[in-house]
Amino acid sequence: MAKGTGTQAVHRTAFTTVGDARPAAITLAGNMYPVHKNVLILSASAGAGHVRAAEALVHAFHTLGTGSSVVHADVLGYANRPFRALYAKMHYNMANRAPHLLGWLYDKSDRPGRNNWARLAFNRLNLHGCLGFIERVNPDLVISTHFLPAELVTWLRAKRRIACRQAIVVTDYDAHSMWLVPDQEHYFVALEETREHMAGFGIARRRLTVSGIPIDPAFRRPVSQCQARLKLGLDVERPTLLVSAGGICCTAIGPIVGALRRMRHRAQVLVMCGRNRAMKCLVDAAVRSTEGSGSVTIESVGYTTRMAEYMAASDILIGKPGGLTMSEALASGLIFAIVDPIPGQEERNADHLLEQGVAVRCNNISVLGYKLDALLDDHNRMIEMRENACRLSRPDAAETVVRTLLERGDRA
Repeated sequence: MAKGTGTQAVHRTAFTTVGDARPAAITLAGNMYPVHKNVLILSASAGAGHVRAAEALVHAFHTLGTGSSVVHADVLGYANRPFRALYAKMHYNMANRAPHLLGWLYDKSDRPGRNNWARLAFNRLNLHGCLGFIERVNPDLVISTHFLPAELVTWLRAKRRIACRQAIVVTDYDAHSMWLVPDQEHYFVALEETREHMAGFGIARRRLTVSGIPIDPAFRRPVSQCQARLKLGLDVERPTLLVSAGGICCTAIGPIVGALRRMRHRAQVLVMCGRNRAMKCLVDAAVRSTEGSGSVTIESVGYTTRMAEYMAASDILIGKPGGLTMSEALASGLIFAIVDPIPGQEERNADHLLEQGVAVRCNNISVLGYKLDALLDDHNRMIEMRENACRLSRPDAAETVVRTLLERGDRA
């Protein structure tokens, strides 16, 4: 792992060992694909999803044996400290303190064709180090999992400081106009509806591929629910509920634990807190305060690399519908219980899940246990919802992105 000029580590993977003596093409599934000597995958740590999607793409290049040198970098690692803090934390803080303002800003800024030159100039000024890094890598192909790095690469191409192919992977189920960055060879989206939406802005359909959102290959491995529960030390017979606490407001976690305690079913609940130690402490305190009230067992889980196993072990995911979490859960065949989605992006994601028959929505936390009991009572409905989740999932999204770009070669 090599360090960049900023604070963020750069992930570099070389898939050949013979210096510059690389073949002109490689064979995948019987087809000859052109080799891209330098592939640069750019993300932005404004939420973990963009980074996780980029890491899945790195793995796909490795799995397909493309003969490329692949570098993944988080562009915010090259920003000055105030800009990095502003960009990374602003969305989280607004989501918790002023969600309706965030939703208003989301809708107000969704104006295709609007060229906000002041914002672009401000971003370039604060990401000057990243511009230099991209030039030094001198990529043949750039794939962006966030619109911020895509805008930087477009500007460098316009100034003729680099010459490369460029593509965007949209990491939400709905495409905000911020994703419409000029000079993109290809867009990868999650749904057919999103493809039609972007085609309506004049983007040729041949430049739009419904790939799904790239996810870690661990979610593609067939692990039975029973096996996963045994490996995690869970009761094989009990319904298992997974609470994704990462995006949930701290003040809501106590009422959520209380509502789950009141369920009739003898469920086991896993509250996934990630690296948020404060959240884990709050969950543990809420569990202690409700101990002995009901037959539901609740356990908090900190940061883990076994999320695929936890999802495979579960029946229902409770939380907010972020793009990556949705994709991972769908690949695991999970049903969603949507709790208080943030206006804007998450509201739109929630609409897609509800339309596809994969989710129920709980607007009042006090009735969360009631709604989950009703769902668990209806076995046939749960089977149908799991089937809908599997139908909607695209676990091979990362490989689809890589193969599509290799197949297109140098075509515009």
